[in-house]
Amino acid sequence: MKVSLGLPKGSLEKSTVELFRKAGIHIRISSRSYYPTSDDPELDLILMRPQEMPRYVEQGIIDAGITGYDWTVENKARVKQICELEYSKSTRQKCRWVLAVPEKSRIRKPEDLAGKRVATELLDTTKRYFKKKKIDVDVEFSWGATEVKPPRLVDAIVDITETGSSLRANDLRIIDTLLETSTLLIANKQAWENTAKRKKLENIRLLLQGTLDAENYVGIKCNLEDSRLAAILKVLPALHNPTVSHLSDAGWLALETIISSTEVKHIIPRLKDAGASGIVEYPVNKIIA
Repeated sequence: MKVSLGLPKGSLEKSTVELFRKAGIHIRISSRSYYPTSDDPELDLILMRPQEMPRYVEQGIIDAGITGYDWTVENKARVKQICELEYSKSTRQKCRWVLAVPEKSRIRKPEDLAGKRVATELLDTTKRYFKKKKIDVDVEFSWGATEVKPPRLVDAIVDITETGSSLRANDLRIIDTLLETSTLLIANKQAWENTAKRKKLENIRLLLQGTLDAENYVGIKCNLEDSRLAAILKVLPALHNPTVSHLSDAGWLALETIISSTEVKHIIPRLKDAGASGIVEYPVNKIIA
């Protein structure tokens, strides 16, 4: 049994391959092929644009895929959303499809665009947005480099932004947000009902989510005297209660725990002050709840 899985071609390609590598699935992509290979014999992989992925998954041409919530909405795809994967090409924050105009434009709100032209790759979703607001605009498809089109070619754009830096670099100002989007693992509904394929996809979800969750944590271990245990526990936040074990030296303990990576810079000095020694910080590959 093999599960056919679509991987996103384009901006998410490298970060997706890296996520799978951290999850324990090593993917190899040839520059001349759209059919990657991996060390998992149960996976049949294909690279494709995220824009197309939901349609092919819905039709059952592939069993599952990694795409964006935005393209699932755009295609009105009837698929099983297995899970949200909180990663993107630069950060782990959600991206937004925004309505933007030139910084010097007199347009301040969507209604000011009545009778004007808007360019976007998210064509149908943008049309539905303006139709719902009862604003008559000319929405045209953009083949890319959308942010460079105003004001010479169009009056406004609907474009995706992660940090807003590209919009600012092109002197654009956001006047509304159409949609928040994140990366999804989706499946064909019939494939999801197949026991073997569903189990495989659930395992992939477990590994990918565990890998992403682990990026927020580090492991800490240290040695301490018995008499220092109570003081050290007071300064040590933990994912769960720390593991404490006896060392071969009488009166000494070893302590190990998982803490937030944002807290570690504050915790290590406190551990030292509380009497801990031999403090070691190490990365965590996966956290499975």
